[in-house]
Amino acid sequence: MQFLPGGYSKLQLDIVGFLAILGEASVESSSRISALSKSFLLPRLIPAPQALIRASRPERLEPATATVVGAYSGVIRDRVNYIAHLLHDGDSLRAYSVRCERITKEETPPVKAKSFGPTTLLAFLGCAMSIALLVLSIHEGDGMAFLATILLSLLSTLVGIGSQWELVLPQRKATRPVPPSDVVIKYPNGAFLVIKCQEEIARSLYWEPEKCRYRRSTRWYRLISLLATLVLMFGVICLGNAGLNVQLGFAASYIILNAAYWVVAALPQRWNWDLSCYKKETVQYPDGELNETYTTAMWKAIAISGTTKWVRLAGVAPVSQAWDEWLEKAAEVIQEQPEKTGLHILPDWDPEKYLDEVHGQKDTVEKDQFQNRYGSMEV
Repeated sequence: MQFLPGGYSKLQLDIVGFLAILGEASVESSSRISALSKSFLLPRLIPAPQALIRASRPERLEPATATVVGAYSGVIRDRVNYIAHLLHDGDSLRAYSVRCERITKEETPPVKAKSFGPTTLLAFLGCAMSIALLVLSIHEGDGMAFLATILLSLLSTLVGIGSQWELVLPQRKATRPVPPSDVVIKYPNGAFLVIKCQEEIARSLYWEPEKCRYRRSTRWYRLISLLATLVLMFGVICLGNAGLNVQLGFAASYIILNAAYWVVAALPQRWNWDLSCYKKETVQYPDGELNETYTTAMWKAIAISGTTKWVRLAGVAPVSQAWDEWLEKAAEVIQEQPEKTGLHILPDWDPEKYLDEVHGQKDTVEKDQFQNRYGSMEV
């Protein structure tokens, strides 16, 4: 069996051009934070650069699914803003867990991309690959390979110029008094996060979405995208006509870069962000974060927040007379034991036992009503 009849010189690598456009998902996952860093302008090889050439640019960061409600203000949202989700590491909350965090903010520095995060290392790796291929092209005397390296490397700079943006967090301008700004977040897995913060922080992180302020207008972005598309096409054509040795170098480079981008895509996104302007303190309480049931988790969130007002507003409790009585009793317990209601000590009350009692009473009443109406029929 012969794998290369005719020898090494007959090996065909015209397909190497396709390697340059593979790996869109991994590149796209880190493209937003990359465009926030100056390293995004660095000339370098990028796998699947067409993933960065879009017809339009998003105006905000992607939020996470959850219910966000002001414990006292009654403001409610059906999503958690991207920066808030990163700050609280919402993905780490296990089912029915309850966590309380106190957030404060320093004036500087602003929220930004890390100077030496994983995406920055990817930029340096791509630049190193470009330099190595450029040297190899000159050494081989391969003009088409030289042009392919220049075009495909400058493509990242073009895309960077069109995609550069700044993060704008909403700021509260009014100075009139407002209710306490505590926030409760209920995640789909039944976990609760209670946040103690000032109104200015709540407005920036939870109530208003972040905005992406681009440095180039939409018209300029589309012109740059057109030029980038042409550069990509000519770069792939030149690569297809390059010599065998340089094509081998490109193939190895794109394989390594694709693997590196997939590794970075699998890392937590917060590793790429500098959130040092926000100081987060996790408040501990005796029973810890984990709970066995949703009812216990909701009771802890109520006790820590100090009110039941947000429960009905957020729709996190079933709608029934039994649950209405349960919420009324929870509010009474908080009022009767104010010295134990707070961040560190929770009131002495068994929410599961009381819920079973009120449900049992309602079942008995409903059964009596049924028998009175329909006689001795079995239920």
